[in-house]
Amino acid sequence: MSDSSQIVLGVDPGGQPVTQAMRLANRHGLVAGATGTGKTVTLQHLAEAFSDAGVAVFAADIKGDLCGLGAAGMPQGKVAERIAGMPWLAHRPQAYPVTLWDIAGQSGHPLRTTLSEMGPLLLGNLLALTDSQQAALYAAFKVADREGLLLLDLKDLKALLGHLRDDPGLLGEDSALMTSASSQALLRRLATLEQQGAETLFGEPALQLDDLLQPAADGRGRIHLLDASRLVHEAPKVYATFLLWLLAELFEQLPERGDADRPVLALFFDEAHLLFKDTPKALQDRLEQVVRLIRSKGVGVYFVTQSPSDLPDAVLAQLGLRIQHGLRAFTAREQKSLKAVADGFRPNPAFETLEVLTELGIGEALVGTLQEQGTPGRVQRVSIAPPQSRIGPLSAVERDALIASSPLRGRYDKPVDRESAYELLNARKGEAIEPAPVPRTQEESFADKAGDFLQGAAGQAIKSAVRQAANQLGRQLVRGLMGSLLGKRR
Repeated sequence: MSDSSQIVLGVDPGGQPVTQAMRLANRHGLVAGATGTGKTVTLQHLAEAFSDAGVAVFAADIKGDLCGLGAAGMPQGKVAERIAGMPWLAHRPQAYPVTLWDIAGQSGHPLRTTLSEMGPLLLGNLLALTDSQQAALYAAFKVADREGLLLLDLKDLKALLGHLRDDPGLLGEDSALMTSASSQALLRRLATLEQQGAETLFGEPALQLDDLLQPAADGRGRIHLLDASRLVHEAPKVYATFLLWLLAELFEQLPERGDADRPVLALFFDEAHLLFKDTPKALQDRLEQVVRLIRSKGVGVYFVTQSPSDLPDAVLAQLGLRIQHGLRAFTAREQKSLKAVADGFRPNPAFETLEVLTELGIGEALVGTLQEQGTPGRVQRVSIAPPQSRIGPLSAVERDALIASSPLRGRYDKPVDRESAYELLNARKGEAIEPAPVPRTQEESFADKAGDFLQGAAGQAIKSAVRQAANQLGRQLVRGLMGSLLGKRR
């Protein structure tokens, strides 16, 4: 494992290395460029650099070829020529410690969360609800909290909505929010979600964030890859909402680290525009806040997209490292956008940024780094260093072997359906349903996490109230309450 304090990005035209300080890698970043200009290979090289430094990585594998990180590279052709032009690089073909994930559970470990953990704000975004439907969803979660009904999967929420339709008195003062129309609309949206195959996202065992942070046996950071090759096309909202949930969970659960010599985790969000497309303002404001603050938790977020204009200005302002591959401009609108991209870099008197932007070849990029004191450096034209792992996908046999040898094998592969809202509500109707056994693994107290998140006197008051609720109703209610609280229930 390399103990280098620098991320080597590549070389400038004079053959000098271009680097970014590892201690500034939690200042986030952007990898942008037109299709076919080398974004995926750049992402692969960055993932390797983080892994070598002992930093965990989570990335979405959109095209299915990022999984080549799990096999040693065989440089040839132009890649071999580029390596030969970087004699100081000490390039050594090698495989990296990779864990494969798949929400559908077909090409990796199943990746799940629960409705209680996701909360009504993110779930409403996933379902693309109107304001009135969102209010009804909040009301349903509120009843679940009060009644001790744990929401784990979609059948739990459907059972709850049906129960509220039959017994609207449970809503109390919120009864006006759950109209017959809004209830039916929610059920229709849930049915649509099931048709998209999204029901596999919700359930248990749910992802434990500590499993993402565990290093490999050799001390390198483990690289976690989400197979999104089908998901991003068939259910883009599911893809985007899961990534938003992951970001929010990391923010809530990780402790403050302050200044450190390296991050604990680097997140790569490919097709990043999907995270902000048709996102309600309340959620976008929350996302921008999390991006701004999560760096103090030791998390660096790297957005991968075609153009910086795909991201909100408030997010762009938080980015420390910018890697811009070539762009093409054929219309007046594209030319205007191109100028905006060039203006986002600190000028370099050695060349005209706008002119070079359209001249960049495959594997070349304009790079803006942060200097040691944290200020933006001048833009540089860089030939990006090739990865040491394979450029290209793993075979089906290689993927199966990687999954079989995974340290997480058996931990998430078999679903667990324990007693939750569906079983409890059916039992109240007199239907004999045998509850599934409760897993023996105990998670940390939500009361402590809530108190840490909500600082000050108000946070302490809520912490005390949640602890009392936990003592009375146990873990099931607490997990349901967490989804609502962190979803900013009103």
